[in-house]
Amino acid sequence: MSGPDRAHQRPEGVDDATVEALGKLSEALEVVEEARGLLYAFHRRCGTADLTLGESVDLLRQAGHTDLADRIQRELVGRNILAGRWSFQVVEDYDSGYYATFRDLESDAREALVGGRRHLYEAEMKEERRSDGVPGHEALPQDVADQG
Repeated sequence: MSGPDRAHQRPEGVDDATVEALGKLSEALEVVEEARGLLYAFHRRCGTADLTLGESVDLLRQAGHTDLADRIQRELVGRNILAGRWSFQVVEDYDSGYYATFRDLESDAREALVGGRRHLYEAEMKEERRSDGVPGHEALPQDVADQG
């Protein structure tokens, strides 16, 4: 029977509660990573919207609607999405503040408690759920190669 590689094995003396707590911390970080991706999507959509809005203003001018084009240009094109901020500034604040702190603390906790090992909870769950010796349930990629 094979199992996880050393990097995914629980260090000696580490209890279930610690592995579970680190698993939850990792799960929370994954949600923060997902939120970060959504924030970047928001940033890109805000930029695309502003550029498209500029094209609309140009077309309104060409169609003879200069007063409306001027008002949209003045009041909306290039407008801050939040007080004093474009979306890139929101992304930068998130990245250097909350996100960086979260990543650092998650890493510090793993380093202090399990020698920096990652995904121990998931690795143990995989071992509990997989059927040893059944194709598609290999413990490691090299186990697939060894079967071939």
